[in-house]
Amino acid sequence: MPLSLRSHCLQRLISFRRLHTSSALRSEAGISNPADYCKDLVRKHDYEGYLTSQLYPKRFQGGYLALRAFYIELATVREAVSQTTLGQARLMFWRDAMKDIYNDKPPRHPIALAMYEATRDNHLSLYHFNRIIEAREQELHNQIHLTLESMTSHAESTSSTFLYLLLEMLKLPSSTLAHAASHLGVAQSLTTLIRALPFHASKGVMVIPAEITAKHNVNQQEIFSKGKSSHGLEDAVFELATVANDHLLTARDMFKESGGRVPPDAMPVFSAAIPVVSILSTLESVNFNVFNPSLQIRDWRLAWQVWRSYYKRTF
Repeated sequence: MPLSLRSHCLQRLISFRRLHTSSALRSEAGISNPADYCKDLVRKHDYEGYLTSQLYPKRFQGGYLALRAFYIELATVREAVSQTTLGQARLMFWRDAMKDIYNDKPPRHPIALAMYEATRDNHLSLYHFNRIIEAREQELHNQIHLTLESMTSHAESTSSTFLYLLLEMLKLPSSTLAHAASHLGVAQSLTTLIRALPFHASKGVMVIPAEITAKHNVNQQEIFSKGKSSHGLEDAVFELATVANDHLLTARDMFKESGGRVPPDAMPVFSAAIPVVSILSTLESVNFNVFNPSLQIRDWRLAWQVWRSYYKRTF
């Protein structure tokens, strides 16, 4: 084997071992109390998700936090690894872990152990978990979307599918609720990506589909190098935000026969819409300039808005 190739392979092996060791140490720390590990992870990485966790009945809160921790773990794989092969290894771990969980042999990982409790108590569909994992695998290879259709499909395979799991956990088998959740998931995914655009742009990645940026003559290299908005980018953001808002409105329309009121048992799931509304409102107030600092500041009114929405059963 040539020396250069041997050195390259050795570096990859060392990187993988470091990643595995770091993950193992973190996991061992949470083995004794998987529920607390998941709760802390969600609180640290997903403030909005942590807020809505408080709305679930006590008996379902542990399940929600386990599912959300799993979702966060997969969603952050691409940013957590330096090489695609390392990301593939992590996702392969989770694909195997889900098989083991459903065979009553969960691996010694705090999220996996918490997921085992959640799936055992609530009979959740393995199909939904595999669909999310597969979507994250595709994301490793294709960081950009050429079309809005591609982006929407990815959102349905991730955010919408996560909401399907929550409906399953709450034992709410309704086509109306599933249809509404599908649209809400797309709206949630698109607004999250819009808000995160500055972060991704700093990595040289444009999250808005190419067909939209091309339509508005967005100079991507200028956005990447200067790290600030432009008229074309604001128009592109406006178009994508409009699509997100249309999906949100469609989700609301599913409840028009009840005056817009969501069934009480399902409201914890649809409270996920409130952060979406907040982001879209802030975007509008700054003329769709995604680099405006206000988009990265935690909205102090959000907790109150979530609780008000929950008790009014509307979003």
